[in-house]
Amino acid sequence: MPTTEPPRRDTLAGYLLLAPSLVGVGGFLLLPVVAVLGISLARWDLVSPARWTGLDNYRAILTDPAFGRSLAVTAGFVLLVLPLQTALGLLVALLLDRRLPGSTWFRAILVLPWISAPLALGVVWRWLLDPADGAVDQLLGHRIEWLTSPVLALPAVAAVTVWTNVGYVALFFLAGLAGVPPQYSEAARIDGAGPWQGFRRVTLPLLRPTTFFVLVTGVISSFQVFDTVYAMTRGGPAGRTEVVAYAIYREAFVDYRMGRAAAMSVVLFLLLTAVTIAQRSYFRGRTTYEVG
Repeated sequence: MPTTEPPRRDTLAGYLLLAPSLVGVGGFLLLPVVAVLGISLARWDLVSPARWTGLDNYRAILTDPAFGRSLAVTAGFVLLVLPLQTALGLLVALLLDRRLPGSTWFRAILVLPWISAPLALGVVWRWLLDPADGAVDQLLGHRIEWLTSPVLALPAVAAVTVWTNVGYVALFFLAGLAGVPPQYSEAARIDGAGPWQGFRRVTLPLLRPTTFFVLVTGVISSFQVFDTVYAMTRGGPAGRTEVVAYAIYREAFVDYRMGRAAAMSVVLFLLLTAVTIAQRSYFRGRTTYEVG
């Protein structure tokens, strides 16, 4: 009976072709993860030698109210950003899918914020929302403390994040809409379904693979937001916008407690992994990846 295994020479050639990518993955992904795990088990201030402390850093951060507050702030930020940017991205994609005049130019303009540097955008929006001479308050004719109000600071940062990401989300939904066979919608119209019913019963279920991808990447990016917070609020006022990523930065490069910062990073990684697995479990039985 003939064997189906590839010749040893072909296997070796395959590994040689993969070697550059494996070196990149190992050097820039796996080794930093191992290094962070090691640092999280030590006390290190970037100057003196690291000292092994075991799980002390994890005990410290898990009993620290400030870390719990940053997790709560991050969860609130995600709840503000994710539904809004997903809904707006889908709405924009539906409008662009109609191929109205000028939609090509609008598509290019829409993605500009996403490809721009978040730190630079944060600086621009900090200037626009400045209560003294910011363009937004000048336009409204009323002084509003957007970034220093405990109530408005987090929604303001979330709004800038949504504005930045809508184009990215819309492009993915637009690609998903391109993969929906037009005969499905036509059959729904023949059966008497209106536009809303056709969208809810036909288009939206077929967009579930795209929705899954958008939600997973949206959760990960929202949990890791740093540049916008750093540029706009520095975690203030009174910690109301101190998300986990900014708390990690403060622990590492302000307080010089690298071990605690690394432990926070590990906890964030585990949390994101758990959320991603939960999303995967939810969509697994509800998603169709092939139509036809």
